[in-house]
Amino acid sequence: MSPRPGFPITHTSSHRSLSDALRAVRSREEQETLLGDEDEELADPDGCLRAYAGPQQVFVPDPHAGLPVYVSIHRIRRIVLASIDDPYTMDQLKEPRMNVLIVKPLVDRLYDPDDVSIVYCLLVNRVQFLREQSYQHHHQSVNVTRANLCELLAMKILRRFDEDVTGRPGLLLLANILVAGFDPFQNAPHEVCEEVPFARMSLISRGGYEGKSNALEISIISESKMFLSSTACQKVVDAVYYGRVVYTPNAFIDIIPDNYKHKPISLYDPRKAPLLNQYRLIVPRSRNIIEVCQFVILLLLYCLCMAHRDHTRFTGYEVCFVVYAAGWVLDEFASMLEHGWHVHTQNLWSFLDITFVVIYIVYLGMRLHGWIVGNLGECRQALDILAIAAPILLPRLAFNLMPENMLFISLRAMMADFTALSLIAVWCFGGFLLAMKWLSMGNTHVDPEDAPNSITISKWMLWIWFGLDGTGIQESPTFHLILGPALMTTYAFLGNTLFLTILVAILSNTFSKIAADATAEIQFRRTVLTFEGVKSDAIFAYRPPFNILALLILVPLKFLISPRWFHKVNVFAVRVLNAPILVLICLYERRYLWKSKKMGPNGPSKKGKASWWSLSSFNVHADIQAVFESEPPQSVVDRIEEEDEIEDAILENSFAAAREASPATQVRRRRFSSVWQG
Repeated sequence: MSPRPGFPITHTSSHRSLSDALRAVRSREEQETLLGDEDEELADPDGCLRAYAGPQQVFVPDPHAGLPVYVSIHRIRRIVLASIDDPYTMDQLKEPRMNVLIVKPLVDRLYDPDDVSIVYCLLVNRVQFLREQSYQHHHQSVNVTRANLCELLAMKILRRFDEDVTGRPGLLLLANILVAGFDPFQNAPHEVCEEVPFARMSLISRGGYEGKSNALEISIISESKMFLSSTACQKVVDAVYYGRVVYTPNAFIDIIPDNYKHKPISLYDPRKAPLLNQYRLIVPRSRNIIEVCQFVILLLLYCLCMAHRDHTRFTGYEVCFVVYAAGWVLDEFASMLEHGWHVHTQNLWSFLDITFVVIYIVYLGMRLHGWIVGNLGECRQALDILAIAAPILLPRLAFNLMPENMLFISLRAMMADFTALSLIAVWCFGGFLLAMKWLSMGNTHVDPEDAPNSITISKWMLWIWFGLDGTGIQESPTFHLILGPALMTTYAFLGNTLFLTILVAILSNTFSKIAADATAEIQFRRTVLTFEGVKSDAIFAYRPPFNILALLILVPLKFLISPRWFHKVNVFAVRVLNAPILVLICLYERRYLWKSKKMGPNGPSKKGKASWWSLSSFNVHADIQAVFESEPPQSVVDRIEEEDEIEDAILENSFAAAREASPATQVRRRRFSSVWQG
């Protein structure tokens, strides 16, 4: 394997020393006491690790800072524009003819084993082509084709990286490709920085790792579901989800920023980690379990609060619910700021969380205002508003427990289509409401006081819409003897027949599209859950309602002490408040994080006593799985390669003999002999 600048695993001595220095730094950080002294100078015995250590931040320099990201982005754009002039579907781009003529030559041209940013650059171009598609309708289909080509190239290049480097070094390489942060203006020419204000601001404000995006984030916002469902991408997603690959994410906005230390992308070894490792709280699997437990507590407090509701006073259950729910809402608000609104709304249950946040804020405002002014009616209304949160909270728990269920995945998309079509229908059918209201006002045969009001007419129309009751048709002559029945009958045909038929057709089409590519849709949601689960904001390390105290104490404290001591105080508080959780996580991961008990992130570990009571031993076919859990020794590999060389030579001789003995070869030989003799 050739040396890879920007990738920490190589066979050169200088990069070996860099890797040793990085491990020494990580080991030293992990073995620190809760409030022990942290030296500002990191261990660098060979002088090859130029880690920045100062009063503001401690981090190793970006190993990918020298990659020409800006040049690669525009190079890819020029190549794609020159390659695609006509619209093609994704299936057409995958055909063998297109693969030979366009896709494979571009993959060979763009693939560079020393450049891990090429996948990021391709996905950035996909986002741009999709943006142009929404504004330039005359080139709409062509831009969609170009965007699809960028996604296809990114998938194939990532697969080639995966094929070139296997094992755990390959996993670390793929992780660097997908989760390493890049800046679109990285290494841009000086004149670009002078002419483009955003580039100049970007270079000034984005020092180190802050404010950068990665390929995984770009693929989510561009909804590159085919790329995300690829085997190489899912390998990294699973490793990040279970915590085998660790990295420090980049947040859009931090409420409690603690960026004093930046951990590079690496493989996690739980046996060398401390017992209380606060960084394991940002592992997506651990955080997902913790969030489910937090929501169950919120749901129980909500049920107790509503079961013992008393609008005349604050009960103990209601106080507990208000305080805990405030911490839960703060956690949800921080999640929106962490990766931005676009990424957050891609979560399967985000619309339920946002709806509950709105209901809770309205309830809390009315409840406090009614309690302060002594208005019991307003307090009763506040509890009535809180009661409508039940249809939100109960389904949300089902979404948490079954996030990969096709019913819930399709329900989210179908709800969006239903809401959009219903709003359009209400807008269009509002004319019927106004017409019948004005007809009833002009009817001289009916007393104005007995004429139906707008609410009654709307109720009749709603019943007709859903086919529940025909009262509106019976009462239509009260509007006008001729025009009233004509309007109501026309509305019944349009609303109850035509609209519902269109609605059912659209929802069926939406479900069919999702079900046709269920695997890609499920893996896309899994990727969103994984990416959003890796948090950098320190507020996520505090469970509700302790995050409220952290917000009130740590935010002012950050302006009073140095970042180094703020980091110490934050780590101490997190470890104390989460000590039982951290101990359980550590004990579990030391045994089950890496599937093979004989393999760790750095290779084979020391042999221990056989676990005869292991649950896997009760599996009848456990030996089939066990044979693939460890890599074969080098002697077996050499034997396989030796036998393959012999078999290849035998097969080549057989094919040569078969070609010589084929009738076509004999005919060509006779023709050549006759021509030569003639």
